[in-house]
Amino acid sequence: MSFRFRCAAALIAICSLGSLFALAQQTNTAFVAETWPWKPPDGAVYPGREWQKLKSPAEAGFSVAKLEALRGWLKTQNTTGLMVVVGGYLLFDYGDLAHVTKTASVRKSILGMLMGNYVADGKINLHKTVKELGLEDMWPFLPIEEGARLEDLLQSKSGIYLDADPWAKRGANAPGTVMHYNNWDFDAAGTAFEKATGRDIYDALETDLARPLEMQDFDRARQKKNQTGPEEKISVHPEYAIYLSTRDMARLGLLMLRDGKWKDKQLMPRNWASYLTTLYTPASQVGPEWMRRELNSGPMRWGYGALWWVWDQPRGSNPASWTQFTGAFSAMGTDGQYITVIPTVDMVVAHMNYTIMEPPEKDVTGFQYQTMLQMILDAHCGEPGCK
Repeated sequence: MSFRFRCAAALIAICSLGSLFALAQQTNTAFVAETWPWKPPDGAVYPGREWQKLKSPAEAGFSVAKLEALRGWLKTQNTTGLMVVVGGYLLFDYGDLAHVTKTASVRKSILGMLMGNYVADGKINLHKTVKELGLEDMWPFLPIEEGARLEDLLQSKSGIYLDADPWAKRGANAPGTVMHYNNWDFDAAGTAFEKATGRDIYDALETDLARPLEMQDFDRARQKKNQTGPEEKISVHPEYAIYLSTRDMARLGLLMLRDGKWKDKQLMPRNWASYLTTLYTPASQVGPEWMRRELNSGPMRWGYGALWWVWDQPRGSNPASWTQFTGAFSAMGTDGQYITVIPTVDMVVAHMNYTIMEPPEKDVTGFQYQTMLQMILDAHCGEPGCK
């Protein structure tokens, strides 16, 4: 197997960030997003039914010793599956990659991926309001809430809060002004998807992503929706829980890294990944406050895009100004479910904790996961053959 992995400046060519991309909407309006700046290396590699594994991490310029130190540390954590992909090849794996479990809030980022083709063909209009989309719940919208657009829901800026939300008061924020991580937004966005497309989310997941990506462990029968309240129904919009394996989550991350292209097919519109991972909410403005503290402690600086978390650092066009996390983005789920893409090293990291919803001592916290990411990046020494 011929594989050369070099530093980011050699692998990644930057497209002009000044050029703009617009996807037509059924109302003849458009939204604008940056063009995807991360150009895949020549001869980009994709998995078939199985992932191709490097003979040694040293082939890709990673220290075998440092990755083994990571393996040792993982044994002290609650990680049940970890997979690192570099250049389309499996670099490192730990635990049971085939075990299928609930992906928690990673589901929201997957919904974002599914929406792209339907936005492009005009079936989904991001500028339609919750009133126009027929998203009324068990309580009537307040006048201030009626103007919230679907795009606001994707960015968690609707300003619509259930009475059960202890962190926000209804009517306190105008739509589009304040990012407040709010499951009503995400679940209602799922309802909007099904209303606009006439398709069940899980059917779309199977035909649009799971089959074309040749997911190894996807089972349509396991996918099921849940009520948003454990004891009583508090919303007409259910949680569209998604159940996947670690190695299948990694395929989704690679599709995002490759700007929606998979082998010779464009599974998502070009630059849709850029729209989802544009920083719409800086780390300092993430809400509620407890989440802002959790995601921005120590070395972490995660802001929010559209259904994806985004590293808060200008990526610019000059590699000399980049850090390892420049341009990174992540899907994050409670207790330790993650899909993280780090374009500067052409990397995807998928992490699973299938003790989800167990007692807190079974969690993998954001800080613990960030430490794992840093250990992986610290193992990169740049040139093939490092120790």
